[in-house]
Amino acid sequence: MPGGPAATGAGIGASAPKSKVAGIAMTAFAAFGGILFGYDTGTISGIIQMDDWLRTFGVPTSDTATYPLGFYLPSSRESLVVSILSAGTFFGALFGAPAADILGRRLGIMASCLVFCLGVALQTGAPDLATFVVGRVFAGLGVGLVSTLIPMYQSECSPKWIRGAVVSGYQWAITIGLLLAAVVNNATKDRQNHSAWQISISIQFIWAFILCSGMAYLPESPRWLIKKGKDKAAAKALSRLTSLDPQDPEVETELNDIRVALKEEQELGESSYLDCFRASHNKICLRTLSGIFIQAWQQLTGINFIFYYGTTFFKNAGIQNPFLITVATNIVNVFMTLPGMWGVERFGRRSLLLWGAALMCICEFLVAIIGVTISVNNTAGQKALIALVCIYIAGFASTWGPIAWVITGEIFPLNIRAKAMSLSVASNWLWNFGIGYATPYLVNTGPGNAGLGVKVFFIWGATCAGCFVFTYFCIPETKGLSLEQVDLLYQNSTPITSGKYRQELIAQDLHISDMKGVSEARHDDKASTEKV
Repeated sequence: MPGGPAATGAGIGASAPKSKVAGIAMTAFAAFGGILFGYDTGTISGIIQMDDWLRTFGVPTSDTATYPLGFYLPSSRESLVVSILSAGTFFGALFGAPAADILGRRLGIMASCLVFCLGVALQTGAPDLATFVVGRVFAGLGVGLVSTLIPMYQSECSPKWIRGAVVSGYQWAITIGLLLAAVVNNATKDRQNHSAWQISISIQFIWAFILCSGMAYLPESPRWLIKKGKDKAAAKALSRLTSLDPQDPEVETELNDIRVALKEEQELGESSYLDCFRASHNKICLRTLSGIFIQAWQQLTGINFIFYYGTTFFKNAGIQNPFLITVATNIVNVFMTLPGMWGVERFGRRSLLLWGAALMCICEFLVAIIGVTISVNNTAGQKALIALVCIYIAGFASTWGPIAWVITGEIFPLNIRAKAMSLSVASNWLWNFGIGYATPYLVNTGPGNAGLGVKVFFIWGATCAGCFVFTYFCIPETKGLSLEQVDLLYQNSTPITSGKYRQELIAQDLHISDMKGVSEARHDDKASTEKV
């Protein structure tokens, strides 16, 4: 949706139950913010097809043969309404860095909910298109903040042996939000008054209230507290996450390793956005660019074409009841994210990204080829298109959907983590905006449009091939490593050789403090996976 070492010894949680249910539950709850993300991005696809919304915000037309309602949405307005959310989220993601560093991860998430609610209120009561668009911008600011802060909070607070699955839970929550949006839209689409779209939009108040209320009871990130010099508060927060006493030596060794890694970064001076691109032994520039581009490639898989314009696309392709097809594709998205949450810790990040890119590439080229060779009246062909789109969504949901957030949450050192993550997430939303804005012009027919229709899948197929190449050369395998051990991985290996060095790190139980001589190495393979 998106880990730190102990210096030596048995590791955090060695004297506590391995499951650490309390800590996992607390960090997993934060994933609920993904519902804000998913629902808000998913609901607009159906809303712009509702009769009352078109009568309220659309353009009158005398061409009732093409537009029986007497209203239609020009490509320019469709692009604006759909993509303007992403413009807001782009800036929200950038604001996520100062919010995370100044307010903290937890309070930053709570503040994001308030910004989001302002946007929802403006959309719900909008008397004209301008107010509706402004509401979309503010909602986007809130979603952008959340999409930076939540994977950061989860990555910093989760036990490393399950960090990938916990952060993947954020993507799962996004898919649940998309599904809820499709179900609500399908339930209200036939209403012939403002409630048709106002109900769909105003339900988002509930999601924001649940997230904000829940975060009030969760601990702050121990890593942020250490960065701010609040050692006692960090020990207390870590004790809640590990079910250990704040004075427990295991808690202190964990905090000590965080201090060592932070000190190493701070010795280079105060961090700025330029520092995210500096060349260093820690490969900061590579890591920042990897985060930026993995989020860009995630969008370039074409997945949001389905969730932003799926209802319109299926309708134009001649498929009956496109609302129900949209619900079906969202169900696939939700349930196929679960294998990804399991597989990310079973098979690793890098291998799943490679296999996912290959599967999506094949499916999208097949959709494009079949789509251009059959007519809209070919029932068997339409069913084949739906099946291939579902397989493609399944491939995305179990690989690139969750794992892009996992990678972004764990490859950056603490001193620049907030800034580098904000740049990465802003990249996601920048491409989201570009794709959302350009798609109507690419697929619609008429003057000023490219009229590609289903042929747009040739583009998505080519970009998925690019995803494969990018992953092979730029993304290392980080499964089972603490956030501080990831620093060692980057310092001493390349993405292609990372698998072998990762095994050495785990086998020898090596940590930052071992390399710095802060403490003597002690090896305990049984408990090495216990550290937060």
